[in-house]
Amino acid sequence: MSMKLENLAQAMLDAALNAGADAADAMAIQGTSVSIDVRGNALEQAERSEGIDLGLRVLIGQRQANVSVSDASPQTLATMAERAVAMAKEAPEDPYIGLADPEQIATNWDIAALELSDPAQEPDPQELLADAAEAEAAAFAVKGVTQVQTAVAGYSATQVHLAATNGFSGGYARTSRATSCVAIAGEGDRMERDYDGDSRIFQSDLRSPTEIGTSAGERAISRLDAIQPPTGAYPVLFDERISTSLIGHLLAAANGASIARGASWLRDCLGQDVLPKGLSLIEDPYRPRIDSSRPFDAEGLQTRKRAIVDDGVLTGWTLDLANARKLGMSSTANAARGVASPPSPTTWNVALTQGTTSREDLIRDMGTGLLVTSMIGSTINATTGDYSRGAAGLWIENGEITHAVNECTIAGNLRDMLRNLIPANDARTHLSRVVPSLLVEGLTLAGN
Repeated sequence: MSMKLENLAQAMLDAALNAGADAADAMAIQGTSVSIDVRGNALEQAERSEGIDLGLRVLIGQRQANVSVSDASPQTLATMAERAVAMAKEAPEDPYIGLADPEQIATNWDIAALELSDPAQEPDPQELLADAAEAEAAAFAVKGVTQVQTAVAGYSATQVHLAATNGFSGGYARTSRATSCVAIAGEGDRMERDYDGDSRIFQSDLRSPTEIGTSAGERAISRLDAIQPPTGAYPVLFDERISTSLIGHLLAAANGASIARGASWLRDCLGQDVLPKGLSLIEDPYRPRIDSSRPFDAEGLQTRKRAIVDDGVLTGWTLDLANARKLGMSSTANAARGVASPPSPTTWNVALTQGTTSREDLIRDMGTGLLVTSMIGSTINATTGDYSRGAAGLWIENGEITHAVNECTIAGNLRDMLRNLIPANDARTHLSRVVPSLLVEGLTLAGN
């Protein structure tokens, strides 16, 4: 970790104390990103950005304020602190805010074990251009693909350092290498599009551009000649690409901020079954080479592995310090923040227990129903769990895929949907959310 960021974070803390703050924490982020976009086998757009972002949170009694800047000069840091203190003095009191106690903060971690940064050099723009061009060419090679909307290759490298007046100081570096492609099949009012992409910390782990482009093209072709499905109650299989959205709704409902507000359909479900028996949802922030891995949270607490759902039973909420205090609980070390905002709870890497059945077997056994491959729009009642989303995908008849469908709506209630889902065994284990395809029986389809 660059000493420059550590020194900048400490300089912000010193400025805050000099300006009259009782306590403060500071975040310094320095990053580089490069993106190359190809269209028609020619460079469409090239972007490169480099910069530094600094954020300061000051506390005066039970009042707080946040400010951020992108200028690291001493004069700017002093002005930043003065403004933050002035804002905090006018802020409303909050009895639950406050830094971690010194005995709570993380003091020892192994950054190297997490492998968050690829030691290889930043790729040359020509390499990124070649990857994007290769993905586009592979998509065009799929018979029926008429356009490639975009083919992009990118790279980013970021350093983060967090420090607070309670004695915490720590940071780490991250890299990311990505390739994506959006293909269009058909012509006129029969055009359909789909995509594929991959993002990894290490360049060597990235799927090939040819594979990504080919997959995008094949997915677009599969959506041609779509029609509306019949209205009725049918089993719905959520493809692995979008099944994470279902688990995302569960995670959002178990977020401590929602629970503290009383705005969650899970608010009375602690200790109750929320998934089928045998299924667990495990959070593990220590998985190597995974985007959401981290040794400590945004309040300097040591992250840890935990079961959010254990054998179907909801075991606890996702908490930062403030929401934990509101609920009379302890933080789960899940605080996240940006340079311009205070901490709030979020989840790191999560994995749902995989099933023993393949997606193909679930399709065969579901009889007649819908395989959802994309979703649009969302009407989710956070308080009741009522669920309604637009969808498109493939129709299943007698256990076989027969044709593409679109312009339909799926409706149900998340509480019932999650307690009755059946997982496949096809989750991609390199993602931060490892969730397989999920079959839910008896959902309402509104179509033709």
